[in-house]
Amino acid sequence: MKIFFIGAIRGGRELQPKYLEIVDLLKKYGDIEPARAADETISKYGETELTQQEIHDRELSRISNCDILIAEVTTPSLGVGYEIAKALEMNKRVLCLSHGENTYKLSAMIKGNPKIEVCKYQSLSDLKKLLEKNLNN
Repeated sequence: MKIFFIGAIRGGRELQPKYLEIVDLLKKYGDIEPARAADETISKYGETELTQQEIHDRELSRISNCDILIAEVTTPSLGVGYEIAKALEMNKRVLCLSHGENTYKLSAMIKGNPKIEVCKYQSLSDLKKLLEKNLNN
């Protein structure tokens, strides 16, 4: 299975260590596209060495080539929302992960879409169980 993991970059750099943990867990389930959100070398301004067009085109190519898009959606992000919408347009499976008890910050456009699987988790242990349940089928 080809997995494309995404998360907030410009608005979510404080979650980078969590993204890295998630990517490490996902390696058990398939081939992972390079997860830019988990990359500790990227600043809060994103990938400044590439043009906006290059980033856009690369991300759409990665979505096109994946079997499943997995998005960490705890931190709201326009870019992540856009990528989720594109994945749905391409008939890709979309799994969203949200950390915490409540998903009140998560858009109704994500929570209310029956084609998007939204999973809440509290801990790394919870996340392991969620991934096992959702990706081993």
